[in-house]
Amino acid sequence: MQDVILPTGMFARKLRVEILIEGQRKAAPMEWLDSFCMRNFTGSAEFDDTLPTGEGMLEAGLNVDPARLAVAMGEWATKRGKGNGKPVTVEIRAAE
Repeated sequence: MQDVILPTGMFARKLRVEILIEGQRKAAPMEWLDSFCMRNFTGSAEFDDTLPTGEGMLEAGLNVDPARLAVAMGEWATKRGKGNGKPVTVEIRAAE
């Protein structure tokens, strides 16, 4: 029997996701990340390779463009009133 080596992460990149509403910055709530990523409300397959791992944290495949993901997530959050009537801006960068 051969030893099996399991990868330490699901996807290739770990990303930090922050939201900005009226100048207030905070980690994206896990509920938002879960709703966006797991249910894929965008109808776009390009974001299928995303996995929320905690408040403000995602893992993503190499085919996911973080800039496009940030724009789509911000539009999704704004349309669903997550900013209490204010626009939601999303910033995504590599996690340290």
